[in-house]
Parts: sequence; structure tokens; C-alpha cells
Amino acid sequence: MSEHHHHAHAHTHAHEHPHHPSPAGPWHRLRHLFTPHSHEAADKLDHALESSARGMRALWVSLAVLGVTALAQAVVVALSGSVALLGDTVHNTADALTAVPLGIAFVLGRRAATRRFTYGYGRAEDLAGIVIVLTIAASAAFAGWTAVERLLHPRPVAYVPAVAVAALVGFAGNEWVARYRIRVGREIGSAALVADGLHARTDGFTSLAVLLGAGGSALGWQLADPVVGLAITAAIVLVLRDAAREVFRRVLDAVDPALVDRAEQALREVPGVRGVGELRLRWIGHRLRAEVAVVVDGEATVRQAHAIAVDAEHALLHAVPRLTAALVHADPAPVPGEADPHLGLAHHTAA
Repeated sequence: MSEHHHHAHAHTHAHEHPHHPSPAGPWHRLRHLFTPHSHEAADKLDHALESSARGMRALWVSLAVLGVTALAQAVVVALSGSVALLGDTVHNTADALTAVPLGIAFVLGRRAATRRFTYGYGRAEDLAGIVIVLTIAASAAFAGWTAVERLLHPRPVAYVPAVAVAALVGFAGNEWVARYRIRVGREIGSAALVADGLHARTDGFTSLAVLLGAGGSALGWQLADPVVGLAITAAIVLVLRDAAREVFRRVLDAVDPALVDRAEQALREVPGVRGVGELRLRWIGHRLRAEVAVVVDGEATVRQAHAIAVDAEHALLHAVPRLTAALVHADPAPVPGEADPHLGLAHHTAA
């Protein structure tokens, strides 16, 4: 055994970590009462499946609400000819349909790791996030095109009161869906679901813009409808920027620096850890993995170094929300005059 020791542990302990929120309803308590608890890896798999199940539930509930909203608006679009409401309806429809790639991603995320996909399929959520960004971009292009076309060829809007009611329905449906998706997405750590929630929120405000357009049309300003359509396009572009930034960061393995600080602080408090070396965190779907090197006493036995590594991983699992696995590498504390124990790897590092 070399003088430094690796410890890889896949979070197989069934501890109840305070950072895992859980429902407090009577059905959950009853299910919890009759569910056996053990220290098996299956317990953590169940938690991962529960997160995916919550994500799926959020998607299908959102799809139903937005589907009804878009259908009601489509009827009014056919009657009124409002391009502002048309843009809002198309955007709502596109937002509802983003449940499809996200649903596929959540289903794939449940699959076990293989010898080819050794980290599992959690990154499918990042691909779904890219699809969502492209969908938002397409809806922005369509809304902008229809608004410009109506500016060049204006015509009056019929059934203005119905347009106003449809706008309020659109706002209510989208705001409810936005709050639901963002809350669930943050609780399970899904950047794609949060991005989808932000998308729905912007849809709600664009619905209010349609209401303004209806008011302008009622006052006789014929260009109010296409002007509001252009404003809706601008709003979609803004949410596109935010969603693209969120998904881009996730694809490049970005994490909140506060999580890194929290992990370092937790490791420094572990007995036997003399220092913290390289620390890396990355998202795989809506779960985190960590890789870290800790410095231990160079005279420690393999068993002692292993025990410190286990304690270090345990501290990380409690300190970092949604962390499900950690690889802890124990380095011996440097001794003056002794060669660097990693010297044999120096040419690889330089390359």
C-alpha cells in the first residue's frame, strides 16, 4: 500500500441529513412509518428516485395546467385575431411542451450506472435544459415575426373583452406553474426545472402585456396589439438570457462558490484532517458529487487514514445539500527533506 490512501464511498449510509427536505403530510408520515430503514445503498437510490418522481410530478401537473391555459387562449386567438395573444399562446404551448424533454431526462436519470456510463445518466437533464433554451429562442423568433408582420399590415382586434380575460387566465396559469416548478426544481437541485419555471414566470408577465394591448385596442389604438407583441418578444429574450446562463453554467460543471466554502469548512473541522487540498464539486443531474484531497498525519496507518477519510466524507454529506457521493484522497503531511509523494505523477500533471 502506498503512503497515501484513497477512499471512495458512494454514500451508502442511510443517515437522515438535515439538508434533505421531506414532506410532512399524513400520507408521508404513514408511509415513513411502514417503510423499513436500513444502511443499504438501496435507501439512497430510493431518495434519488423520489427526487426524480417529484420532478416528473411537477412536469405533468404543469403540462396539464398550461395545456388548459393555452387551449383557452387559442380559442380566443381564433376569434379575435390578436397577434399579441397569439404570441402569448404559442409561448405557453412551447412552455408546456418542454415537459417532454425534461420528462425523458428524469426517466433516464433513474437508470443505474453502467460500464459505459459510469456516472449514470443524470447529465441528460443538462441536454434537456439545452432543448428548453432552444424552444424559448424559437418562441421568441415566432412572436417577433408575427408582431412585425402585423405592424406592417395592421388590422383591428375583435372581441377585445375576451382577449383581456384570456390574458388574465394566462397570467394566473403561468404564475402558478412558475412557482411550482421553481420550488420543486430548487428542492431537488434541477437547474433545468428551475429554468423552465423562470420561463413560465415570464410567460405570465407577457400575458399581462397582452392585457395592456387589449386596453389600447379598446381605446382605438390599432398598433397597440403588435407593439405589445414586440414587448412580449423582448421579455422572452430576457428570460432566454437567464435560462441560457443557468444551463450553460451547469453544462460546464459550475457550482455555487458558497457550497465549496461550506465543504472546506466542514472538512477542516474533522479530527485528523490537517489541511484541505484540491476540492471539486460537480452536478450530475440534480445531485452533487465531490472529489477532495485531505492532509493527514504521515505516520498514520492505512486503517487510521481510512477512518479519517470516512469521517471526512460523512461531514461532507451532512454539510453540502444534495451531495450523494464523495471521493476522499488522503495525503501524508509533508516532512522537511522528504520527496514529494506525488513526484511520480509530475510529468502527467505538466502535460
